Amino acid sequence: MCGIVGAAAPRNILPVLVEGLRRLEYRGYDSCGVATLENGTLARVRSVARVADLAAQIDAAGLAAGTGIAHTRWATHGAPATRNAHPMFSRDEIALVHNGIIENHHELRAELSAAGYAFDSQTDTEVIAHLVHSLYAGSLFAAVQAAVRRLVGAYAIAVVARAEPQVVVGARAGSPLVLGVGEGENFLASDALALAGTTDRIVYLEEGDVAEIRRDGHRIVDAAGRAVQRAVHTVQVGDTGAELGPYRHYMQKEIFEQPRAVADTLEGIDAVTPELFGAEAAALLPAANRVLLLACGTSSYAAMVARQWIESLAGLPAQVEIASEYRYRDSVPAPDTLVVVVSQSGETADTLAALRHARGLGMSASLAVCNVGSSAMMRETRMRFLTHAGVEVGVASTKAFTTQLVGLYLLALTLARLRGRLDAAGEAEHLRRLRHLPVALAAALALEPQIIAWAERFAGRQHALFLGRGLHYPIALEGALKLKEISYIHAEAYPAGELKHGPLALVTAEMPVVTVAPNDALLEKLRSNMEEVRARGGELYVLTDADTRIASGEGVHVIRLPEHYGALSPVLHTVPLQLLAYHTALARGNDVDKPRNLAKSVTVE
Repeated sequence: MCGIVGAAAPRNILPVLVEGLRRLEYRGYDSCGVATLENGTLARVRSVARVADLAAQIDAAGLAAGTGIAHTRWATHGAPATRNAHPMFSRDEIALVHNGIIENHHELRAELSAAGYAFDSQTDTEVIAHLVHSLYAGSLFAAVQAAVRRLVGAYAIAVVARAEPQVVVGARAGSPLVLGVGEGENFLASDALALAGTTDRIVYLEEGDVAEIRRDGHRIVDAAGRAVQRAVHTVQVGDTGAELGPYRHYMQKEIFEQPRAVADTLEGIDAVTPELFGAEAAALLPAANRVLLLACGTSSYAAMVARQWIESLAGLPAQVEIASEYRYRDSVPAPDTLVVVVSQSGETADTLAALRHARGLGMSASLAVCNVGSSAMMRETRMRFLTHAGVEVGVASTKAFTTQLVGLYLLALTLARLRGRLDAAGEAEHLRRLRHLPVALAAALALEPQIIAWAERFAGRQHALFLGRGLHYPIALEGALKLKEISYIHAEAYPAGELKHGPLALVTAEMPVVTVAPNDALLEKLRSNMEEVRARGGELYVLTDADTRIASGEGVHVIRLPEHYGALSPVLHTVPLQLLAYHTALARGNDVDKPRNLAKSVTVE
């Protein structure tokens, strides 16, 4: 979600700060700002427009400094407005930026107000700035350590003090923050991507760390205040500024990158072995007698598909929990459970918290399926599978989802092999079908012109219903989510068998009903559900396979995928639904890559 960049250098660091914010724009934001410290003076520029507008204001002001902090904000406390944009000042002596949510900000605000501090914003962040100021006694490093001990909630912060012109202090708990090591200069950022092109030497701060950067070095203390050394990693990160080429938006580009992303994810995999999931997998996976999948949003739908794969292929009981709910209910833990977390960014706050909760309940065997190898999730799990989708800029996830499905299918196959349910011939056939996926995905993408015709009909509607059965019910959920995320059309998804239990009351000629109808064992059941829709005057939009006998006609619009793909069919049926959402949003004139109110990486609860 929000982005942080900070620097202490002997050169003008404004270009570094602005470029860092540009690289973090894909996360989503509604305001941005920068604070600089030079010659004992704090200066600030803020904007409720894009980073380009902030850059223009910086140029107009002629700002130049060797120390500074910058931020992109996604509103949580306080509406998007200049007064709520970061950095926050305290008496023109402290400047601070913050990602996260402070849960005890009301109590701290009352305490600081009583002490004479005036609040200019509606944010919880301003509370931290005043708290640091109230505790400052000549050392910003010490003041920040004292301040974070008072905070309840999640935070990543970067702070500068007018009295210490070459120092930036950062701290993190529950939100990511990295330290970049340069030559005679050092940096802080919420994501290593923000520092691409500036430094590739990255320190991943641990939970509770407080770090000070100066031009000539850095120091870190842990949550207990003990001096610690964190490893410096050389990290190669991609560039979100890649050319769009023939595409209008990053989302469209990323939809069409899926054949390559899947091929890259499968690169070098010529056998189904535990080693696909790391060095510990050979010891941990055979001991698993059940699987718990934790995820949020799109990733939770990948987990729902995986549940069925794991149960049908491996014969292991599997459960999917929405990560944001899991740790707030009484569950029954079992020590022989394999905990699988699924995330595009690997920094999803709710999923990380759920992982830690499961570990606290005694379930120590953990595995991450993630697209960012350096993420907190990949570092905190004992096993891991790195998808190779590449940087995903569009807020609505596409290629990350399909590569997650590939990783989870490989996990299901591995568990099946370990339990004696998959022989060598079966393994070879599954791998053959996986390797053919990029070709099959390319054929599905060729359906775009037909999908555009559907999108033109959808653009004027306000509601839509998605139906699926079995493995494809989660794909219907994903299709509905994509449509609502970027077109702002209200969409719901149901297992088709549930139609008579309520949703059928919504069906009219004005409610398009999208049906995911592959040629599987549930097709005839699904055809009966489709007849129920037609009997009530509903308009059907059917995604089916080449060999089904579902025909277009009055009120029935059919698009056929070129081939049926068995258990991997959900990967293919996802693609037309992504294209439908994209082209519907395009027809409605929406900002496809930056949908309103949404952020790419949800790093707060």
